[in-house]
Amino acid sequence: MSLVRAHFWVHGYVQGVGFRYFVLRQAAAWQLNGWVRNRYNGSVEGVVEGPEGQVKEFLDSCRQGPAWAEVQEVQVQYEEPRGETTFRIRDSV
Repeated sequence: MSLVRAHFWVHGYVQGVGFRYFVLRQAAAWQLNGWVRNRYNGSVEGVVEGPEGQVKEFLDSCRQGPAWAEVQEVQVQYEEPRGETTFRIRDSV
């Protein structure tokens, strides 16, 4: 089981619809670590670490989002894992 780190950006109507809390719940369900935050440009940015298959399932759920969101695009950049130990919501940037 290889561990991966995915840095992701979600674009569309994803702020003001509970998207960060949706991501937090998804990460908990998949037992993944990392963080998520709103960006001032209207996107949502995050990092997720865990087993490759679970990270891919998590990213698929981000492509769907909660029912009230309108996800247009999810960009993903894979990086070396850094040992995230929790999943949290960070301050906006």
